[in-house]
Amino acid sequence: FSQESEDLDWNLLKPDIYATIMDFFASGLPVVTEEAPRTDTAASEEDDEVVLMIKELLDTRIRPTVQEDGGDVIYKGFEDGIVQLKLQGSCTSCPSSIITLKNGIQNMLQFYIPEVEGVEQVVDDDDDVEKEANST
Repeated sequence: FSQESEDLDWNLLKPDIYATIMDFFASGLPVVTEEAPRTDTAASEEDDEVVLMIKELLDTRIRPTVQEDGGDVIYKGFEDGIVQLKLQGSCTSCPSSIITLKNGIQNMLQFYIPEVEGVEQVVDDDDDVEKEANST
């Protein structure tokens, strides 16, 4: 590429980029949200390198994808090669949540982190109470 063609490309792109930025600012939406930091994937002193990688992947790749569908995934632990996760939101009632857990989340974790042998869904005691209350 020559400097001239790069300038030409930029001259074509710049107005659209500028308009997009200005539209966002005019919308009044916050530039930075004041979301509380996730506690389940916050690094702790007990975390080894594998657990830190799992938490990072959950925050950067897996959680955003699950949240697009109205759900969420909570890290519960990593033991003997198995990542323990809790599904929340629309994931709890979705019939394909186990498929999502096994095919989507497990495959991605195993692709990036060879130490991960599998993923299992964890159901808390308060989930059982909630299900019983809803069934009566």
